[in-house]
Amino acid sequence: MPVESVFTTPARIAVLGFLSCSLLVAVAGCHRSPAPDVVATVNGKEILRADLERLYKVNLGDSPQQPSAEQADIGRLTILHGMIEDEILQQRAAKLNLVASDEDVNAKLTEIKAPYTQEVFDKQLQQQNMSLDDYKRFLRRSLTTTKLLNKEIESKINITDAAIGAYYAAHKAEFNLIEPQYHLAWILTTGAPSQQTGNLQNNKASGDADAKKKIQTLHTRLESGEDFGALAMNFSEDSNTSSNGGDRGFVSESQLHSDPEVYNIISKLKPGQVTDILPVYDSAGPAHHTVGYAIYELLAREPAGQRELNDPRVQQTIHTQLHDSRAQLLRNAYFEMLHNEAKVHNYFADQILKDSAQ
Repeated sequence: MPVESVFTTPARIAVLGFLSCSLLVAVAGCHRSPAPDVVATVNGKEILRADLERLYKVNLGDSPQQPSAEQADIGRLTILHGMIEDEILQQRAAKLNLVASDEDVNAKLTEIKAPYTQEVFDKQLQQQNMSLDDYKRFLRRSLTTTKLLNKEIESKINITDAAIGAYYAAHKAEFNLIEPQYHLAWILTTGAPSQQTGNLQNNKASGDADAKKKIQTLHTRLESGEDFGALAMNFSEDSNTSSNGGDRGFVSESQLHSDPEVYNIISKLKPGQVTDILPVYDSAGPAHHTVGYAIYELLAREPAGQRELNDPRVQQTIHTQLHDSRAQLLRNAYFEMLHNEAKVHNYFADQILKDSAQ
């Protein structure tokens, strides 16, 4: 998992109702002003403005276009909702004795650092304005949430063979491929400017000539026996696929026909074989304009026709879909239940409404 991808706290966009206070509690504390650096409280636990601002800056990234004041506050509200949700989960995990241990944190840190040199890892921390201790605290919270959801959600999900069979019977047509499918991976280099490369080395070509030189070097390394997926993870400049070893999933034959040169070459490959270097064209406009260079690997070819229930891939696809749907339902219900039990006050939202009335 790339270092830069794990600092952002996921935010669930939801309408959070403010808990009403009894008259006694209202007199005692509901209208008490918080410290200036407190943006919210969860069961009395404070969320600080400095932590909100740090996550906001991480989400903003290096974008040269700064949002308006209103857009910025919309972003902050969304992030703060995620921080509130995370704090609710952390408190629940602590109550159930599910907080990640030091051993858990150190093991995960070792796993994450493995693809990087120490220099690259330290640079990523610096870019996120994070110390190693900050990062360990983040890992502990992330691992704690995983342990909580595994116990409270995952342990309650059981996808039976009967459920898989029933789904297949109701959706059999979905498993009838009307045309051949090609499972592809690629390594892409491009001279076009980009804010993110997505690869582990944060390696980016500086122009067309550099992109061509880089792809030639990578092709040579493939010919010498290096692993395609590993090279894609470290050097491919497609941020959508590099973390998955360049895997683009299945592409239909008709989609491949949109680029006859690519189709003619890939259609002749056997699974596991790679192409030579091919140009990548800008799809906008009638004229072909080269925007980069790619090497493709054919991972698998699926002929047209009906896929039967006894196909392990069909069973796995259905199992995953049923599991994910059930997990989403249980998570949503679980989160709402925890919110109902929590005492949450969003002072940042209060301030926005107060300012708008002036």
